[in-house]
Amino acid sequence: MVSDLTPVADGLPLGGLGLRPSLWRRTVKRAGIDRAIGYTILARGWSSSAGLITVALIAHTLTRAQQGFYYTFGSLVALQIVFELGFSVVVLQMATHETAQLQILDDGRVLGDLRARQRLASVLQKAVKWYTLAAVLMGCVLLPVGWRFFVGSPGAGDTAWRGPWIAVVLASCFTFQIDPIFSFLEGCGMVSRVARTRFTQSILGSSLAWAALLLHRGLFAPSMLITGQAIAGAYFLWTRRKLLVGLLRMTVGEHAIHWGTEVWPFQWRVAISYASGFLIFQLFNPVLLRFYGPVVAGQMGMSLNISNALAAVAVAWINTKAAMFGTMIARREYGALDRLFFRSVAQTMLLCVSGSVVAWSLVVLMGYEHVKFAQRLLSPLPFALLLATMCLNLTVSSMALYLRAHKQEKFLLNSVLGGIVVATSTLTLGRWYGPTGMTAGHLTATLLIGIGMGSYTFVKYRRLWHA
Repeated sequence: MVSDLTPVADGLPLGGLGLRPSLWRRTVKRAGIDRAIGYTILARGWSSSAGLITVALIAHTLTRAQQGFYYTFGSLVALQIVFELGFSVVVLQMATHETAQLQILDDGRVLGDLRARQRLASVLQKAVKWYTLAAVLMGCVLLPVGWRFFVGSPGAGDTAWRGPWIAVVLASCFTFQIDPIFSFLEGCGMVSRVARTRFTQSILGSSLAWAALLLHRGLFAPSMLITGQAIAGAYFLWTRRKLLVGLLRMTVGEHAIHWGTEVWPFQWRVAISYASGFLIFQLFNPVLLRFYGPVVAGQMGMSLNISNALAAVAVAWINTKAAMFGTMIARREYGALDRLFFRSVAQTMLLCVSGSVVAWSLVVLMGYEHVKFAQRLLSPLPFALLLATMCLNLTVSSMALYLRAHKQEKFLLNSVLGGIVVATSTLTLGRWYGPTGMTAGHLTATLLIGIGMGSYTFVKYRRLWHA
């Protein structure tokens, strides 16, 4: 297998860039760009660029009211995190710790310790069983809950949202079953291959979404985006079928993972943390849609989309290292772990802050020049608060990822408390003071709970575990 640490420079034609190979390799090495990050940057870069095109198409083809429903679809579909129960994080970490003793060949054969092979197979088998059941449960719950919410929302009678809502729920149920297998393959060391597939997913999904917007079927764009991702994802899994089918058919016997004793004590904490994340990140659009109508909800949705696009690119430097963190911990290489982690966090934050300054400056400039598109976004003050919160949250999520790589969930209290505080501020400050109150409350909670409590938790357990 090609290592995910192979520099991306090795696969690029350098002559056309006007750079000597040695200079190019030194540049990407100093930037911390390995093969996995390279593909992830391409995927996130495409996603961000495509997001800007999508934003322009939404502004051109959808009314401001339709824009509100468009973004609220995404917020409600995010409820799937409740059904996931943190399995994706657990699957990745369990697979990582088992493959540290194994060698996975390109033809799908797994070599090494029999116990580790059977435990690896057990991880995949249990994940597939759960996600198949959870996908059915998700569809049965999400469809009527969203239906009832939209029926009672302002502007529902003037917007054709019913067909698009059914389509986006069905598409989400399908991709819901693919994502854990991606996490499993990342844990098996295929980080760069999964990243390359996500790049393909982004291209195909965006293309189908644009087609829906250009054909004036804009509210079907979210379901088309997800459908494109599902097609590309299913094809990738087909190319890995020898490995996956072999593990699914393997008899694990006495070496099966005992989920109740080995995993659940870690997983339930991750599940609650992720559910709390819904309260922190996904309530904005539904609350604004209900109390201020679809126009204001659409402004928040588009602003969040821009903020999330920036975060998606920046977080590549840290998220692609999750599997490597687990491997280093399994081998007790704590010095190398810390060097890689802190360097990756610094690179993530540099890109995040730089991108935020540029994005906010453009919003201010558009408002000053009375560009019509500015009416589709939040005003500069709440947008600045939103971007600042996003940058801080990347720091918090990085600390949580580091601790979870130890197969421990120590951010449970932080996540639950943060979810309660942000949900309360969103429902109260958001209702009475709109987007500005909502984003100010979120920033305050992130500073006090996310950064304050989070830093204390991170330092405490890092010292304890590495002593």
